[in-house]
Amino acid sequence: MYWIELLWYFIFISFCGWLFSSLFHFFSEKKFYNKGFLTTPFCPTYGAGALICYLVFEPLTDNFIIIFIGSALLLSFFTVSAGFLGEKILGCKPWDYSSMKFGIGSYLTVPFAAVLGLGGAFSVKMLIPLFRLAITRIPDTVSMITALSVLLLIIIDCVFSFVTIFRLKKRINAAKYDPAFLRDDISEEQLKELEYNYNRIFANNILRKRMAQAFPELHRSAYIKAVGDRLGEIKEENKKQFDPFYANKSDKPFASGLCYEKLFSLFLLGSFVGTCIETVYALIVEGHFEFRVGVVYGPFIPVYGGGACLLTIALYKLYKLSDTLVFLISGALGAFFEYICSWGQEKLLGTVSWDYSDMPLNIGGRTCLLYSFFWGFLGLVWIRYLYPFASKMIEKAPKKQGSILVVVLSVFMIYNGFITVTAIHRWNERAAGEPASNAFEVYLDDHFDDDRMKLLFPHMRDGDTLEELQAEDHAPDSVKIQ
Repeated sequence: MYWIELLWYFIFISFCGWLFSSLFHFFSEKKFYNKGFLTTPFCPTYGAGALICYLVFEPLTDNFIIIFIGSALLLSFFTVSAGFLGEKILGCKPWDYSSMKFGIGSYLTVPFAAVLGLGGAFSVKMLIPLFRLAITRIPDTVSMITALSVLLLIIIDCVFSFVTIFRLKKRINAAKYDPAFLRDDISEEQLKELEYNYNRIFANNILRKRMAQAFPELHRSAYIKAVGDRLGEIKEENKKQFDPFYANKSDKPFASGLCYEKLFSLFLLGSFVGTCIETVYALIVEGHFEFRVGVVYGPFIPVYGGGACLLTIALYKLYKLSDTLVFLISGALGAFFEYICSWGQEKLLGTVSWDYSDMPLNIGGRTCLLYSFFWGFLGLVWIRYLYPFASKMIEKAPKKQGSILVVVLSVFMIYNGFITVTAIHRWNERAAGEPASNAFEVYLDDHFDDDRMKLLFPHMRDGDTLEELQAEDHAPDSVKIQ
């Protein structure tokens, strides 16, 4: 698909831009470090700039000189705009060429504009066509899943970075005129301690150290030094809402922090809660009891469990954000996750379990605005109330027994998922009139016949026709248990 190709161009050139920038500073400063705004190895400004040049110039001309001049002008404007916005966001200049020869303001020089022109022309005429050949060798399904996953990673990284900067600036401005830091009677020893604490903020944490290296101006702001020991710990303060400090590892309870044991426990809990929500919804809204699950063994709907884990990972360190931001982030992530799950089920199994095509503002029938609001509300309630309580309950489990139970249940859920996928696949084959071809398919036909599968998955339909996976005389349209 064309838009997936464009997304791949953006991702690839964002990475190449990050690599170019890092290597440039490595050769000029004899030291390799991440010079970008994001923690991940991507510079979206490079990817967006090259993609704009490709969309503008590729259909118009094959003349390399025209593309070079046009790219130089277009990317120069883009670079100055990005620098201006970066200064407004960071509170300092992200880069400064004012002291260099042939400088054009703080964000551009004539030689750099020429480099931008060469880079744009090279991307349009050589790099992107070469990369297009590589993309065609990737299966469409794998290409789409990989590209969207990388895009989600970049978006989450952007959200974390921007939120941290905005909160940092807000607290800096609030503390800038705090009388406690403007006293005349502060001693030399207190000043030294303040300087030590400030430097320790940027030296003792890998992420903060990287940000300080990428943007040295952060070190040079006098009022940041005065309040640095408080402002540099925003993420750590948020994390402490969930993670108490333990001097010894032996003092840590079971599933302390954001570990596999904690996430798997939350996955099971969310999957079970999802079954309860769907069952109650059918009883209240549709007026009948309907057993709704997502796997063949146990009362679990993995979409809810996966959503709980995704919301926990995304909002884990953003506990102090306003309710509005938590709601918006949860709604966007939930809708994206629901879309990916529906698309993955259709591509993998040829079936769909929900279809919102008749609802307003839907996206391909896989998600819609109304359910994004539901995800937003669910994420807000989850991170504010349910997760802290669930986390404390999970950590009360005995260490040894808890670890053993997690291993056993992990194996069970892997087996459960495998049997579920194969049973649905075989159900689809039976609907198409294909007989069992081996002993395992005979086993599936005997233990997971149409009636049982219809009872477990009453709303599952064929992905192409949206019709039931069995003839109408085998079972009613929906199974109701009085």
